[in-house]
Amino acid sequence: MLNIEKYGAIDIGSNAIRLLIATIIEKDNKPTQIKKTSLVRVPIRLGADVFLEGKISDINYRRMVDAMNAYSLLMKTHNITTYRACATSAMREASNGKTIAKSILEETGIDIQIIDGKDEAAIIASTDLKDLIDTEKIFLYVDVGGGSTEFTVFANGKIVASKSFKLGTVRILNDMVRESVWDDVKKWIRNHTKYYEKISLIGSGGNINSIYKSSGKKLGKPLSYFYLASYYERLKSYNYHERIFELQMNPDRADVIIPATRIYLSAMKWSKAKNVYVPKIGLSDGIIKSLYNEKLARKMDVH
Repeated sequence: MLNIEKYGAIDIGSNAIRLLIATIIEKDNKPTQIKKTSLVRVPIRLGADVFLEGKISDINYRRMVDAMNAYSLLMKTHNITTYRACATSAMREASNGKTIAKSILEETGIDIQIIDGKDEAAIIASTDLKDLIDTEKIFLYVDVGGGSTEFTVFANGKIVASKSFKLGTVRILNDMVRESVWDDVKKWIRNHTKYYEKISLIGSGGNINSIYKSSGKKLGKPLSYFYLASYYERLKSYNYHERIFELQMNPDRADVIIPATRIYLSAMKWSKAKNVYVPKIGLSDGIIKSLYNEKLARKMDVH
């Protein structure tokens, strides 16, 4: 007998808001299968409000309400068992973030949890990332967002260091990242990777997924530093409109992809990594996995 349920995960980021619907398939004495069923993304760039004005605008609040109502209906249609909505850097820093979350709950029934950088990194680390990590290898995991980037060092299959920095693509686009932030990231990466001889990067986020897709690489094969560096130069040779038309990028991807690529390249340079693996996982995947882990924990408590 199979037990089949659907879970929902809402990721409210600085660049976009995503809804992931995943199907959980359980069978006795077999590993549980978690399948991505549907992914919807709307480009409500909350970071552009918050990092410049310090709060979420009325216009973007109304867009958020519309998105949450739409997501609520989609989750109802999918007959999901449970869901979680997590907001990251933009809502975390918005002076009206908590007020917005409360108003959205009243208007749409969607309960938004505003999480800090450490929680964000922990949720992402709870994904199947550990299944992908060879215990004999060293990895620097880099999750690039619009408002922040989370860095995690894995050694011998375990997390040895993790930190979130206010180094995000929307911040960089709005010229809001001082050189001192880049220096702090460089120092942190070098300090936590200097004892290891051979390191590989694991990259997550919409931008690295887009680059990986355009590379034509088979899933599981890494991108080289040389490939990423040459792609970065190619990106910079096009203007914004050319990236949309010639490279067929979404308008809200065509600008942030350049600062995102710079972050990945910098992380590779400072850690001396020659390759980056792109498993296509992120916060929404982590939310789904954490919901399932909580279910298992409840089962154990009952028994």
